[in-house]
Amino acid sequence: MKAAYLVVSLLAFASVHVLASDPSPLQDFCVALNESATRGVFVNGKFCKDPMTVTSEDFFFPGFDKPGDTSESPGFFEKSADVNNFPGLNTLGVSLVRYDYAPKSLNPLHTHPRASEVILVVEGTLLVGFVASDQNGNKFFPHVLNKGDLFIFPMGLIHFQLNIGDGNALAFSSFSSQNPGENLIAHAVFGSNPPISPEVLAKTFQVDQKIIDLLEKQFQH
Repeated sequence: MKAAYLVVSLLAFASVHVLASDPSPLQDFCVALNESATRGVFVNGKFCKDPMTVTSEDFFFPGFDKPGDTSESPGFFEKSADVNNFPGLNTLGVSLVRYDYAPKSLNPLHTHPRASEVILVVEGTLLVGFVASDQNGNKFFPHVLNKGDLFIFPMGLIHFQLNIGDGNALAFSSFSSQNPGENLIAHAVFGSNPPISPEVLAKTFQVDQKIIDLLEKQFQH
């Protein structure tokens, strides 16, 4: 029953996902080759495999039925199928992620700079939300999602997911890019390489520099 629900869920994503951000392809497909190191730079994509050597295996990605390990902190696990590990997605403008959440675990504040995201809850209950830009008054849009619910995170906006149920939760997200990217807010601000000046951060957040020093210790590697 659960497997059947997963199939229906993924088919629903195919019909719901109409947002697009990547350029439209000019050929049927362009299975990616990782040859940039030997053939120079590339822009907005990857080199293409000879289409005459492409097989159905290039468009196959297994394992989305298997739960991720949420036993260690922070109790959240994501499995991505994007152009970096699924070459058949190259130039097609879509990607998918499986999210597994332990009870009370959090997918922390982050952005996807190159994609809008549609999330579908398969099991459990999530509190989700995103924050609009200052153009829209930094308005916060929260919502509680239950099994079968969809929610959209617009491209580039800060958002999160929190498992507020007593059990595990499972969700799948579809992205309008083959390579949506992910920018974790706390890691980007307090764990940048090289570090952002503590004076800049202290003035930005209007707190004592000792607090900034403590936060940077948490996120610097």
